Amino acid sequence: MRTVLCVMSLAAVCACGTTERLTQPRASFSHVVAPSHYHVATLPTLGGASQGGGINNPGWVAGYSGLPDGTRHAALWRNGSITDLGTLGGTQSGLHSNVQWPGLNNAGVVAGISHTAALDTLGEAWSCSAFMAANGHVCLGFVWQGGVMTALPTLGGENGFAAGVNDAGRIVGWAETPVHDPTCNAPQVLQFRAVLWEPQSARTTELPPLSGDSTSAATAINARGQVVGISGECDVAVGRRSATHAVLWDRGTITDLGSLGGAFWHTPMAINDRGDVVGFSNPPGGDIDADNLRAFLWTRAGGMKDLGMLSGDGLSEALDINNRGQIVGVSCGDVCQAVLWQDGVLYKLRDLVDPAFSDLLWSARSINDSGQITGRLIDQGTGQARTYVATPIVTTP
Repeated sequence: MRTVLCVMSLAAVCACGTTERLTQPRASFSHVVAPSHYHVATLPTLGGASQGGGINNPGWVAGYSGLPDGTRHAALWRNGSITDLGTLGGTQSGLHSNVQWPGLNNAGVVAGISHTAALDTLGEAWSCSAFMAANGHVCLGFVWQGGVMTALPTLGGENGFAAGVNDAGRIVGWAETPVHDPTCNAPQVLQFRAVLWEPQSARTTELPPLSGDSTSAATAINARGQVVGISGECDVAVGRRSATHAVLWDRGTITDLGSLGGAFWHTPMAINDRGDVVGFSNPPGGDIDADNLRAFLWTRAGGMKDLGMLSGDGLSEALDINNRGQIVGVSCGDVCQAVLWQDGVLYKLRDLVDPAFSDLLWSARSINDSGQITGRLIDQGTGQARTYVATPIVTTP
C-alpha cells in the first residue's frame, strides 16, 4: 500500500533516456497520438511542500500541501486556487491529512486520510504513517464534499484508510477489525480488511481476502464498481507481505491478478473503466524493502505484463491509467522521474515539455481522460516539492 517514490538524492539529475519501446507483450489500446509536448503549470501551496495525488476531468487536483508549521493538510486545487481541506481533528495543532491516491471524482468528491483528535490505544503506526508523520493519533479515511470532511467508519478497529472514489460516490480503502491478528508485525496489532463505503446509503461492505489470507485492502474503484487491491498477511500494514497478492473484486467474486514473479509487494494502484489495471510488483528475487519494483499493466486478455523502466534505472511504478489507456508513474535511479506509457512506448515526461523548463518532474501520479497529468516536481531554485499540472499542447497541422 506504500507507494515507494525513491527517497534518494535530489542533487543528481538522471542521465538521458528518452522514449523506449517496450519489449514485453502488451494489451491493444485504442490509438492515442503521442503529444508533441506539454505545458507545465506549478500550483500554489499552503506554505510548504506539496504534491498532486489525483486530477479529474474538469482539471481539479487533490493532494496535499505543507503548512508553515510543518504539518501536512489535504488540499484541493480549482481554477488555480488552493483550498485547505483541514483534518478530522478540527483546529487541534499537529494533525495531518492527505490525499495520496487519486481520490477525486469528477463531481469534486475527495477521499483521503486524516488524523483525529483521539490517541491510538494500541500504539500502532498504521498505514497512514507511510504518507504523513506518525504522532500517536488515530488515522481514519475521510470523504470531503461541499466543504465538509466526514470520517468513514472502521470495521470495529481503531484506524482506517480511504484511497479511491468513483463518480457514483462509492469509496474504497481498508479498515481495522477488532481481531488481534497473529500475522501482524509490531507495532501493528489489528487485522484489517478492504472496505467499500457508500456514504449516501450509510452502507459499509467488507471485501474479503483470498482464501488462506488474513487481510485485504482496496486501492481503487472504477465507474463499473470493479475494485482492485491487495490480499495477504497483516505484516506492518504497509505493502510487503500485506501485498502477497494483487486482486480484483467484481460482482462478489475475487480474482488473483498474478504477479511478476516475486513473493510480495504486488500492488494495484488504479483501474480504468475498461477494467485495465496498473500498479507495481516485485520481480523474482525482489527484496522486502521494495528496491526493485516493476510497473505493470494487467488486462483480462493478456494478464500481468512488465511495463519496463528508463534505461539505467532500478525500479518503476505505474500509478494511474485513464480511459484512453495512457499510463503515468515513475522510473527511479539516482532520482525518480515522471514517466508516461503510451501505445507501447515509455516516455520521460521531461522530454515532452519545453527544453527551457528547468525543474525536475519527480513523479506523475494521476492522469485524466484529456491527458492532463499531476504529481510532484522539484523546484530547482528552491529545492521545494511542488504540485504541478502538465497539459498537452494540441497543435494543428
